[in-house]
Amino acid sequence: MLNADQIRDVLSERANARIYSDKKVHDVREEMWNLHEKGELVVIPIEQKNKPIEVETLFGWKKKIPTDYLWHHKSCGQCGNIPGYPSSLLWFMNQFKTNYLNEPHQTSCTAWNYHGSGTSNPIALAAVAVRNWYRAYETGTFPLIHCGTSFGDYKEMRKLLVENKEVRDKVRDIMHHMGKELVIPEEIVHYSEWVHVKRKEMASMVKMKMDGITATVHEPCHYYKMVPEDAVYEKDTNGGQRPAPPTAVVQALGAKVADYSTWYDCCGFGFRHILTEREFSRSFATLRKIKPMVEEAHADVAITTDTGCVTTLDKSQWIGKSHGMDYMLPVLSDVQFAALAAGAHPYKIVQIHWHSSPTDKLLEKMGFDVAFYKKDFSNYIEELQKGKEPEMLYKPHDEMEKYFAVNKGHVIMDN
Repeated sequence: MLNADQIRDVLSERANARIYSDKKVHDVREEMWNLHEKGELVVIPIEQKNKPIEVETLFGWKKKIPTDYLWHHKSCGQCGNIPGYPSSLLWFMNQFKTNYLNEPHQTSCTAWNYHGSGTSNPIALAAVAVRNWYRAYETGTFPLIHCGTSFGDYKEMRKLLVENKEVRDKVRDIMHHMGKELVIPEEIVHYSEWVHVKRKEMASMVKMKMDGITATVHEPCHYYKMVPEDAVYEKDTNGGQRPAPPTAVVQALGAKVADYSTWYDCCGFGFRHILTEREFSRSFATLRKIKPMVEEAHADVAITTDTGCVTTLDKSQWIGKSHGMDYMLPVLSDVQFAALAAGAHPYKIVQIHWHSSPTDKLLEKMGFDVAFYKKDFSNYIEELQKGKEPEMLYKPHDEMEKYFAVNKGHVIMDN
C-alpha cells in the first residue's frame, strides 16, 4: 500500500505527463464547472458570505471550507442514537454566531440501504442527493454534511453526475418534474472539516483540564477511503500520512493523541454485515479497535467523526463485557469532545447519557463535578415534565413549516 507521500509523487508524475498519460487523475470539479458554463447543471458556489477557509486534500489540491451561512444535512443515526453529536455542533455555531439553517425538510441520503443492497439504484440515489442540495440552494445556504456515509455517498454522486451524461439527463428530468434544477455544490463538505478549520477558536474556549487526557483517533472509512482525493491532510498532522481531522482538533484542545496498531481498520460497522452478521461487527469493534486502544494506547477516550463509527464502537462494548473483556472505553465524536473541553453541559448539550460506554471517569479527569451535573439535569427533566418550556438551540421553524408544507411552496390558507 502506498503511503500519502508516495501517492502525491505518483500524482505529480501523472500531472507532468497529463497529455500523454491514460492514468491521469481527474479533478471532477474542473469538469463540473465546464458543465455549469454549458448549462448542463448549476454549481452552488461558495461565496464571500460563507467565509471560506482553504485547506489541502490528500492529492495536494485546494479545498474551500465554508464556515458561515450553512445548511445542516443531518444524520439519521446521530438524531436517532447520538443526539448530543449534532447538538454539540449547533452549540458551537451559536457560540460563534454562525448563520445556519437546521433544515426541517431534509430527506435521508438513503446510502446505507443502497450500500447494504437493501434498496434504491444510482439514478434514485443521485436524485435524492440533488434534491437535498437544491433545498440548500433555494434557501441561500451551503450544505454541511453531518454523516460520513452521506459525505462519501455525495462525493460518489457528484462524480457520477459529472462523468455520466445518461445519469445526468435522467436526474435532470426528475428535478424538472419537481420544478427544480440539477444543482451540485462547489465542494462536498463534511462537518468535521468545519470543526477542523475552527479548532483554534474552539481551543480558545477550553475551560476543562485537557493535558492529562489521552485520546485515540479512529478515522472513518467513509471520510477518507471513499473518493480519497477529497479528504483533508496536513503535513504538520500525522506527518501528512493520515487525515488531519480529528487529530489536529484533539491536539489543539490540549489532549494527547496516542497511536495504536489497528488505526487503519474499519470500526466494524460497514454496511451489509451489520445488517446480516451483527455479531461480526460487535466482535470486530471490540477485538480490532477497542482492545488495542485500551491495551496499547492506554486511552481515556476514543474520538471519531462519523455516525456509524461512534455507534459501533460505543454500543458494541457490552458484547465484549459479556465475554470477560471489560474495556468500557468512552467513545465520542470530535465535536462532542470539544464541547466538553469548552465546558458545555455534559447532559443538556453533549448528551452523554445516550452513550453505552461509561463516561464518568473521563468527566472527572477533565474536572467536571459529575454529581452536580447529573442532579442539575435531573432537575431540568422534572421541570420539563411539569410544563416548563425546553431550552432551544435554535428558533423553531414554524413559518417555514407552514410555507413548505404543501408541494412547490404553496402557503396553507387560514381557515
